[in-house]
Amino acid sequence: MFNFIPAIDRYIFRLVTVPMLGVFVLAASLLTLDKMLRLFDFVATEGGPIGVVFKMLGSLVPEYASLAIPLGLLLGILLAFRKLATSSELDVLRAVGLSYWRLLRVPYAITLMLVGLNAALVFYIQPVSRYYYEQLDYDLRSGALGASIKVGEFTTLKDRMALRIEESRNEGRQLIGIFARVANEKGQVLSITAREGNFLATSDNPNTIILRLNDGTIVQDMGRGEEGGTPRVLSFTRHDLPIDLPAIEEFRERGDAEREYILPELLSIGWSPESTQQVRDASQASFNFRMVEVVMMLLMPLLAVALAIPPKRSTSALGVFVSIVMVVAYHKVNQYGEDFAALGRADPALALWGPFMVFAALIIWMFYRVAYVPGGQAIGALESGSAKLAKQLRKLLGRKRRRFEAEHDTVPHFQAAE
Repeated sequence: MFNFIPAIDRYIFRLVTVPMLGVFVLAASLLTLDKMLRLFDFVATEGGPIGVVFKMLGSLVPEYASLAIPLGLLLGILLAFRKLATSSELDVLRAVGLSYWRLLRVPYAITLMLVGLNAALVFYIQPVSRYYYEQLDYDLRSGALGASIKVGEFTTLKDRMALRIEESRNEGRQLIGIFARVANEKGQVLSITAREGNFLATSDNPNTIILRLNDGTIVQDMGRGEEGGTPRVLSFTRHDLPIDLPAIEEFRERGDAEREYILPELLSIGWSPESTQQVRDASQASFNFRMVEVVMMLLMPLLAVALAIPPKRSTSALGVFVSIVMVVAYHKVNQYGEDFAALGRADPALALWGPFMVFAALIIWMFYRVAYVPGGQAIGALESGSAKLAKQLRKLLGRKRRRFEAEHDTVPHFQAAE
């Protein structure tokens, strides 16, 4: 398959893709697991089906992927060039005349493909999936997903019926220890207790379900002025109680927030003279935020190379830590710029592209130091400072360990006999 690709390109391709995929899977998994715990707690509180958790997580995958792809790309290239540098293979490749730009040919080919994928995610897939997530959240809160009756709590249906159960089995299909209180417009009240029951659907009216009760008692209060106000008590073996489901409003249309707009909608709304100034600012801020997040990926290979190569005779991994800090900090700056511009306090292009130009200039300078300055280091001062700090810490820990061993030395010492 790769016979037409030179051997060095195939080698670099393997070095980049393996850690890149690993970092992507790890980052996406951590984000998903963190959200999964909160969603399980939320769904359990709302009394909804557990299956909706995985639907909501699935709708968040494009959003998490748009964050994990740039991070995976950066660390994949960084770890590949770090391995080349620490094993002295990079020196050999440079000695035979291969420049850094030549070595970056395969990483940039991978980058261009991921840029296209990330653009499709942030401009088309992510807005639609985010709207689907909001719809699931609304349906869960409103009960449209078939939220179950909460055990041990009174649940009000149609304002005239209260229902409480002691135990639920078989995923809510079998209810144990049922108490129901039903009132009508005339003031008549039915108090019903039953040993068990279950819900049944009706074919003629989808807005009404049947609660079939077994082995119970009905106390019928006819209200004041009727039959002397004396309640009637009835026992039953089986009783069907119709329940009218509450009306559920339809979810709103997509577009309540700018992040739910796809690219053509952002362009038409953000630059339309018919839109209000606030809407134009918010739409332009969202458009520029997505653009800088995608375009910045083109500089990730340069940043990775600049931070991947440690000083000679050093295996320091400080560049890996610095790269993560820089990418996360830049993402947070973009988020702040988007919020600031959406409020109309700054021009959207200046608020988003200004930090981009500063960050791009810093990356280009760091790459120039490594690629064109003999012995140059992008973070040389940080490397030397961290090395000195680590040396001092090792000395301090060594002195404390020797002092501890001296204070707790319980081995008896004998002097030699004269």
